[in-house]
Amino acid sequence: MHGSRFYFDWSNFATMLRLLRDDPATPRKRYLAFLIGIPMVAAFHAICFALDPLLFPSLRRTEVRAPTFSVGHARSGTTYLHRLMAADPQFSYALMYELFFPSLLQKRLLRLLLRIDARIGRPLRRRLDAAEEKMFAETDDMHKTGFFVPEEDDFFLTWSLSSGFWIVMFPYMGELDFYHVDRCPARKRRRLMTFYRECVRRQLALNGGGIHLSKNPTFCGRVEALIETFPDARFIVPMRNPYETIPSLLKMLQTEWRLRGRDERLIGQSLRVLAEQSIHSYTHPLEVLARHPEVRSAMVDYRELVAAPDATMRRVYDELGLPLGSQAAAEFEAAGRRHGHETAHRYSLAEFGLDAAAIRTALAPMFDQFGWDVEEKGRAHVN
Repeated sequence: MHGSRFYFDWSNFATMLRLLRDDPATPRKRYLAFLIGIPMVAAFHAICFALDPLLFPSLRRTEVRAPTFSVGHARSGTTYLHRLMAADPQFSYALMYELFFPSLLQKRLLRLLLRIDARIGRPLRRRLDAAEEKMFAETDDMHKTGFFVPEEDDFFLTWSLSSGFWIVMFPYMGELDFYHVDRCPARKRRRLMTFYRECVRRQLALNGGGIHLSKNPTFCGRVEALIETFPDARFIVPMRNPYETIPSLLKMLQTEWRLRGRDERLIGQSLRVLAEQSIHSYTHPLEVLARHPEVRSAMVDYRELVAAPDATMRRVYDELGLPLGSQAAAEFEAAGRRHGHETAHRYSLAEFGLDAAAIRTALAPMFDQFGWDVEEKGRAHVN
């Protein structure tokens, strides 16, 4: 039945099992829990997914039209862009808690549960808020998130074992790859992206339609696949100095892995692979979009976004051919008055053994276009 097939990456499952088995630090209980638990959970989601078209006939009439994707290197402003645009009622997006339940049936039951909870004094919501504060406390200053805020819809793919979410749990970069979807065999790529489209369709049905709004740094490796799946897609590509973004991303994942007690040698190896992948995150989206001049896209300088969000967002909407309503315009104006998105954190290239000259050479056209050399000289002069 169209739209009812759940995707599960058996190849990734086998690789993850092998990595767990071969890691002497893996408790036997964890290995068995993954071996038995993951297929069982995926099967439950697959059953719910298959029931959706039967229980909700309107799903068949829901279409994904002109979705908008924010794809750029992590820490380059994708979250800020996403949350600014999420204030625009023409867009549909998923909250974090919804992303781990891809079925429309599950989503509607969860929303019903939360409505009932609100009527009886919100005991469930208070527990969730407390759990959220504890869960995200260690990394909140690097990436503020929560169960009830818009998040990366790559998490739709969690129980399919196709989401970058798993790299936080499995720091085996080089052996596990959730990023380079454009390099996947055509059949696997189509199956994965068809499933992703069906997840998006269910979210649209839940939200009553609209334009799907997505932000995912990991989607830098699947821009071609996104265009193949959504020929009418729009893209926003934020750009920020890689001397800031690359060590910031490495620091965030290093922190996550250390909190989980992962082996330092394993962490170091994964950070080296991630640093190499970071260059691809800058170059690949632009290379693909250059091959597809028919696709609407806009590039955003992070400094302009932070300094003048109102003017920047108005330009983005114009370049993407998006109508700017009064509610979105008011939000963009308010963002301009707030002046406070810029993070105070600065991370060192040297801490991760990164060579500034090598990054400069690999991304030379962007350094020239955005004047990052001038920015660095100015920063060195101030220091």
